[in-house]
Parts: sequence; C-alpha cells; structure tokens
Amino acid sequence: MEEDDNKRSRFRKICVFCGSHSGHREVFSDAAIELGNELVKRKIDLVYGGGSVGLMGLISRRVYEGGFHVLGIIPKALMPTEISGETVGEVRVVADMHERKAAMAQEAEAFIALPGGYGTMEELLEMITWSQLGIHKKTVGLLNVDGYYNSLLALFDTGVEEGFIKPGARNIVVSAPTAKELMEKMEEYTPSHKHVAAHESWKVEELGAQSKPQ
Repeated sequence: MEEDDNKRSRFRKICVFCGSHSGHREVFSDAAIELGNELVKRKIDLVYGGGSVGLMGLISRRVYEGGFHVLGIIPKALMPTEISGETVGEVRVVADMHERKAAMAQEAEAFIALPGGYGTMEELLEMITWSQLGIHKKTVGLLNVDGYYNSLLALFDTGVEEGFIKPGARNIVVSAPTAKELMEKMEEYTPSHKHVAAHESWKVEELGAQSKPQ
C-alpha cells in the first residue's frame, strides 16, 4: 500500500492558487500544509503566486523543505504586500496580473485552489473558463476545506439548472474535502465537456510567449 502511495504522479508540476492570508481558523493552514505534504509524497513540483505570507507561504515552504522545486510568480507591484522575509525556491517577477496568470498556466500541468479571497477565486474561475473554451486541457481541482467553497459549488449547480452552464462543463471542477482525496480524483480525471473552440485553434504559443519575463 505504501508503495502505491509513493508512486510517481501523472503530474510533474501543479499550480496552487491560495490566499496571502491564513484565514481565521487553523483548519485552513492545516489544509495548506496537508496539500504540500501530498505534493511531496507524489513527487510534484509547485507553481504558485510567489508570496511568503499566508497560505502561500505555508505550502511553498512545505514543498521546498520536502525537496521539490518551487516556482513563485509575482507581479512587481505586489512584492511589498505578499513577500515578508525570505522566500523559498525560484521567484519570477512579472509586470502584471495578466502575465502572472499566463505564466502560471504555461508552467503547470494542473491547477488546485485552496481557500482564498477574490484573487484566488478569479484565478480559479479563469482556469475553469479556459478549460471550457479549449485553451488548455489541464485538470482543475478545488480543495473544499471544511465546506469553504460549498456556496460557490452550489452557484455552479444553479448555473446548470438555469441553463447558463452545460452539465459537461460543470464537471470541469474536481472537488474534494481533503488533499489526498482530491489528488486521487485528479489522477483519475477524464474531461467530459465539449470545448467551445478546438484547442488547436487557440494561439497557445502566444500564451507561452506572454509567460516569459521581459
């Protein structure tokens, strides 16, 4: 059983979106550390928002201390706010939020959102949208810690019921309450939605070009 737990994941690098705050309850910090442990166990490198505070700091330190590569991508304007003290791993400074998201999307093979605020949710929703449009074919995971995202998931269900989200597209989001369960579901995930446009029709090369530092 232990051998199965430590086998190489289908993912080599996962981008984690999460808050620059830790939240009011310890359960959120515990979840960030738990996800970091799960990435280390599965030998997965981390791509994240580059901050050293909040949940970002916790998961980046855990993966780095576990011996795996950490790439933080941060806009220059946010460095005074999101970096406090020493960062770990590689830090790439970019011009703005658009370049940050493009770089994170280019570098990672899948995405996971931990609890966070508007920024985390916006990054999550953009990756869901890009999947629906066919811009990428990468798995999008949601770590629903202690029901934090229940209301958001219910809103997605309402979108299906009201005819704004197709049932297949609702399945883009893979969610689970624990890091281990989420990773197991993501490892087995197969897309069931139809892309709005063919993946090949998007200028994916340009997305990659935008992700490179100027």
